[in-house]
Amino acid sequence: MDMTSSAVWFAIALLFLSVVVTKIVSGRLITSDRRRLPPVVNGLAMLVLVPIFIRNGRQATIQYLHTKFGSVFTISLFGLKLTFLIGPEVADHFFQGLDSEISYGKIYEFTVPMFGQAVGYGIDSTTQNEQMRFSSDSMTPLNLRRKVEPMLQEVKDYFSQWGEDGIVDLKHELKHLLMLISSRALLGREVREEVFMEFCQLFSDIQGSANMINLLFPYVPILTNRQRDRARIKLIEILSEIVRSRKLSGPVGDGDMLQKFMDSRYRDGRSTTEEEIAGLCIAIFFAANHTCSHAITWTAAYLLSHEDCLTTVVEEQKNIIRENKDRIDYNILSHMHFLHRCIKEALRMHPPVPVFLRKAHMPFTVRTKQGDQYDIPKDHILASPTILNHNMSYIYKNPQQYDPDRFGPERKEDKIGGKFSYTSFGAGRHACFGEAYAYMKFKMIWSYMLRNFEVKLLSSFPIEDSRKFVPEPQGKMMVSYKRLR
Repeated sequence: MDMTSSAVWFAIALLFLSVVVTKIVSGRLITSDRRRLPPVVNGLAMLVLVPIFIRNGRQATIQYLHTKFGSVFTISLFGLKLTFLIGPEVADHFFQGLDSEISYGKIYEFTVPMFGQAVGYGIDSTTQNEQMRFSSDSMTPLNLRRKVEPMLQEVKDYFSQWGEDGIVDLKHELKHLLMLISSRALLGREVREEVFMEFCQLFSDIQGSANMINLLFPYVPILTNRQRDRARIKLIEILSEIVRSRKLSGPVGDGDMLQKFMDSRYRDGRSTTEEEIAGLCIAIFFAANHTCSHAITWTAAYLLSHEDCLTTVVEEQKNIIRENKDRIDYNILSHMHFLHRCIKEALRMHPPVPVFLRKAHMPFTVRTKQGDQYDIPKDHILASPTILNHNMSYIYKNPQQYDPDRFGPERKEDKIGGKFSYTSFGAGRHACFGEAYAYMKFKMIWSYMLRNFEVKLLSSFPIEDSRKFVPEPQGKMMVSYKRLR
């Protein structure tokens, strides 16, 4: 990275931070001298961060501030306040606080033109919480069991198209396979079999609008936003037509989420509308693919570059085959313990959300590991940096080292470290309800691939593309494969 480019990106990062904070702050802070406020990093001190950011990136920059100011500190930028809470000891209220005390504010306003005004952050919090209930109810163990067979069929069909041997971009292959699985398991037979290619193209226009510009200015009249708006309208038309067709012909039997949304009722007895069902489907499809492709690709990078881990995963699969023949079901997937740890470790090192943000609606107090107590004022913006929390050396031994056994029964480093030591899928009141579905999907793909192919990484280990909305491996990931007999 050249110096000019790095300086530009640092300036953009500062602008991004200031605008995001502006969007979710409703007023200036009135503080009391009697309170123990966090140490402040002012604008002048932030100039020191420029060369650190240029040389080493955002994680090193936050680490520098953590070393200098401690686990709790406030960045004062253009009169606004952003308070970092680093470590599980100060994370309880951040993840567990009531929505009336701490919330996302308007940080996700950019999703409204992506998914529509009828869902998510386009509606009041009460309706939003009920829609979240619809989604989480669809991810219960009973419903996940019903998804295994159609998902597995997609995996088998996809890998049947691979030859006896060859070279592929595994990043591209996995991303496309995830789209196929999600279209069947989440949206149903009609989308997968009748309009898949059109749906994916339109969804690509939605996904392409998830960038830094739109995070700050979601309604700016640029080409990507016009494409996004046209795509959303068309996707809602496609999904609404499927809803009308199902109402006439009766529900399908795959247990997909589209049908679950159709069957859902609000607490007042009201049914979901076509626009709500379509918006929820687009949102859940986005969540299932945008972060999952990142996660499974990083898992591939680490597994294929750590021969000892890959050998252990393959041996685990052989043992499972001996016990269950070639069968894969929900219970068998749940017994792939080492593969689970390999995925979890990749996500520890590359969390889908590098920094969680909230807004404090009421003041609260935190106490650090060292025993220091700080009063956090109302209207502060709060940041919990996953990229740092997952690299605490007093929690994770040699945190820069890929070591799936840190989550094994003999070590349990995340459990010993505290309730919020591991937050790749969020935590507390806003924990991701799709975590079990994501692991099931990842393990199904890896299990089938390693049972049927010998795969070797040809590309060098990828670096993180920090320009992306969700940081993913940069460039292609070329692998060679050979079908096993």
